[in-house]
Amino acid sequence: MNTRYPIILVHGLAMKDTFFLRSWGRIDRILRSQGYTVYKSNVDGFGTVEGNAAQLKAEIDGILQETGAEKVNLIAHSKGGLDAKYMIQQLDMAHKVASLTTLCTPHRGTPIASFILRFPTFAVKYAAFWVNTAYRMLGDRAPDSFTACQQLQRTEDLAQETMNVGPGVMCQSFSAAMRPGSGDADFVMTVPLIFSRFLEKDKLTDGMVPQDSAIFGTYRGDCLDGSVSHTEIVDFMVRHRKRDKIYAFYSTLCEELVRAGF
Repeated sequence: MNTRYPIILVHGLAMKDTFFLRSWGRIDRILRSQGYTVYKSNVDGFGTVEGNAAQLKAEIDGILQETGAEKVNLIAHSKGGLDAKYMIQQLDMAHKVASLTTLCTPHRGTPIASFILRFPTFAVKYAAFWVNTAYRMLGDRAPDSFTACQQLQRTEDLAQETMNVGPGVMCQSFSAAMRPGSGDADFVMTVPLIFSRFLEKDKLTDGMVPQDSAIFGTYRGDCLDGSVSHTEIVDFMVRHRKRDKIYAFYSTLCEELVRAGF
């Protein structure tokens, strides 16, 4: 089984493929074992939306040349969805993208970014300098964590919820939610979850992105039933009993792309 067009997994903020970290965990390998043609993006972990969009465009052009395909399917997590959306809309790539699926993407921003930017600008920029320095060492070409944080601020722009990227591109989105008391908490996301629920009371969140911010194109609801965090959905720090459900979600997503002719 394979999709008509290659699949590219686009990672989000802070993710990189390094000697100690794999963006997307084993998801790409699982899908390849099922017969799908899958690539992973290698855009900057702390790049701006505009900068990462340009990098992603170059990667797609290379993949299309390598495979001879006319288009690609994009599955983008977190900020990767913003990078992909900007690329399609602003860099004339709608004719090269068959579908865009965003997972836990902050289309209306995240309260965590807004909270960080409440601190004095000099302090945030000082921290950003060291983040940028670290990520240059990890292979980022143009890290700019301060601007990236500004681009992730919470917004109430309702137009972002339903805006598609261009004619002919199938757009859909999924959210996720951590549910306290489920007995299946993600340690990595516990502190962001507390902040998120403090900043936006009574809103379900995956620890980083509120559900209402993840809405884009055809909104499909949560990726999984039950509690799943922003990092778990990309196979990072996942409990073993939940991992198979996450892999099954991506397999089903790819099966749907096959049935849709993508």
